[in-house]
Amino acid sequence: MTTEGSVNGTSHLQAVIDSGVGQNALMATDPAQRIADLSKAIRHHNHRYHVLDAPEIADIEYDEMVRELEALETDHPELVQPDSPTQRVGGPALDAFSAVTHRERMFSLDNAESHEDIAAWEARLERMLERPPAGYSCELKIDGLAVSITYENGRFVQAATRGDGLVGEDVTANVRTIKSVPLALGEGAPELMEVRGEIYMPVSAFDELNRKQAEAGERPYINPRNTAAGSVRQKDPAVTAGRNLSVWVYQLGFITGGPPLESHWETMEYLGSLGLKVNPASARAADAAAVHAYLERAEKDRHANDYEIDGVVIKVDSLDDQAILGFTAKSPRWAMAYKFPPEEKTTLLEDIRINVGRTGVATPYAVLDPVFVGGVTVTNATLHNEGELQRKDVRVGDTVIVRRAGDVIPEVVGPVLSKRPRGAKVWKLPKTCPFSGHPIVTPEGEARAICTGGFDCPSRLREYLFHFASRGGMDIEGLGYRTVDMLMSEGVIRTPADIFTLDRDDVLRFEGWGEVSVTNLMNAIEGAKDRPTGRLLTALGLPLVGGTVARTLIRRFGGLRELFTASEEDLASVDGIGPEIVRSMQEWWDDPINRRLIDDLEAAGVRIRDEVTVTETSDLLAGVAVVVTGSLDGFTRDGAKAAVEDRGGKVTGSVSSKTSLVVAGESPGAAKITKAQDLGVPIVDEAAFQVLLAEGLDAVNP
Repeated sequence: MTTEGSVNGTSHLQAVIDSGVGQNALMATDPAQRIADLSKAIRHHNHRYHVLDAPEIADIEYDEMVRELEALETDHPELVQPDSPTQRVGGPALDAFSAVTHRERMFSLDNAESHEDIAAWEARLERMLERPPAGYSCELKIDGLAVSITYENGRFVQAATRGDGLVGEDVTANVRTIKSVPLALGEGAPELMEVRGEIYMPVSAFDELNRKQAEAGERPYINPRNTAAGSVRQKDPAVTAGRNLSVWVYQLGFITGGPPLESHWETMEYLGSLGLKVNPASARAADAAAVHAYLERAEKDRHANDYEIDGVVIKVDSLDDQAILGFTAKSPRWAMAYKFPPEEKTTLLEDIRINVGRTGVATPYAVLDPVFVGGVTVTNATLHNEGELQRKDVRVGDTVIVRRAGDVIPEVVGPVLSKRPRGAKVWKLPKTCPFSGHPIVTPEGEARAICTGGFDCPSRLREYLFHFASRGGMDIEGLGYRTVDMLMSEGVIRTPADIFTLDRDDVLRFEGWGEVSVTNLMNAIEGAKDRPTGRLLTALGLPLVGGTVARTLIRRFGGLRELFTASEEDLASVDGIGPEIVRSMQEWWDDPINRRLIDDLEAAGVRIRDEVTVTETSDLLAGVAVVVTGSLDGFTRDGAKAAVEDRGGKVTGSVSSKTSLVVAGESPGAAKITKAQDLGVPIVDEAAFQVLLAEGLDAVNP
């Protein structure tokens, strides 16, 4: 709220008069009138500061009004109103967040990653409308947490997270603490209204929070987006109140009793007039050319604001046009999110080290001076292998270019040679493993280097155990890296079989483990014993034997012993199983350590053979080619693929004229959707996918 003293010499009294409260505001003696006048003045100055970013009074003057209001409400608790400025820090800490069903679904947006994607979307709109849209609205895509906020008769009554779009979490008490969210709307408020917005943490607030973390000796937060999301979901609203969050409102969800509105732009102006915070960086675009000009400006200035953005949202402006275009299963056809391309930053490469993965491959990686890039703070980045590292000529001490896009592992693009220090040496792969002391060798004709220590190498064992327990393997909830590290350090697990013989009392004695956490872990381990044998084979991590190959082999042979003792001819007779896969399985089984592992797993009660051997794949989806894009609620990506393949179908990664069906989940790839539409390939949602799996292609009517 800080200004340079009072604005233009304006006194506290004059500021209150200017706020519209009236000259009697400081003269009123009736407590009810005094509370009402002070509340109105404080709301006015909150709006000037938190929404308009144009304060009129100094902090000390604002604080005087707040303290006076608090004192009056303490003396007259019967006069406290729900929308009083003093009521922002809700009640006591919350035990849980209850579910809220949205009155209108909060759809996700299709994504575009290039100007060409946007142009294809614009052309598609023109075909559907049989004319160009009547203008567009362009908005910065705020990197925060989507929420819906409901007002009844102008009063704030509820806030909920987006959740799955249909049901979210009730975060009313926490959102009430955000000062840019008005508790009471201005004149002209409708009877009932829900607005959508993005809660975010300003970069300046994030930096200040991390400064305080550093002073307290605590770990810094990773990025503003995650910190904002975590702040909204605090059980204690007072914690949320201290995080200096803010909000941009970007959409009207529904309205009862409001004025007639003809465009999105007009709608946003109306919301702004009610006191809601609308981003001034938004712009109207008369045509496609203006849209693309806005995209270029936004990308150029992406770091010019005190908030993080990761793209631009483009909407057809006319509400009539929006109604004609309608929705797909997951998103509005009249809106598109343009995602900025990958970010690159430069930083110091402090060291080059190696990691040994679950297959024994030794991979070099860069240790970096921490740099914020692509939405996260990056401290390590992959260097792939020794040959690639030397091709890029990356050396310790170099200033390097780091790239990260989306969830992709950060990578070092290359060095800035003009900044290379004198004496920087070419990096060479160490001859021995730093974890086990065993030799590192590079097989002839291969780029990968291998630690020869087997599972005597603690790094390889750690990665192997994590893979074994991961969702793609045996899916043992709670057995992540931290737990694996703890169990290894205590010496209670050395092989995957040891997981299934863990002693409950042993785990209970470990620091940080109580009855509930131990019970949950033991239940998860017990449940994993009866996973399908194909999952176990996948979890064992044989080279070239992923989920699809594993399921195919178990369908044919039924169990692990039958599989590993099958002849080379029998293995090669299985469709899709080539000589390299056969060789991989034979080499794995030739190792006595691996044979003993199967014995130990069986002895621990783990299922190593399916009860029913399926010798042939179901032909329900024979000849059907499916593309899955976006995330599905009821399936992992591997699970969806397995479900199709178990019925004789095929899942591919790209859309072509041979594609039978595209299944569009949450946040589908815009390029795949566009190509499917251009080729006339049917696009269905997850519900139709379930019908496909149960009844076949003829039963699906997209």
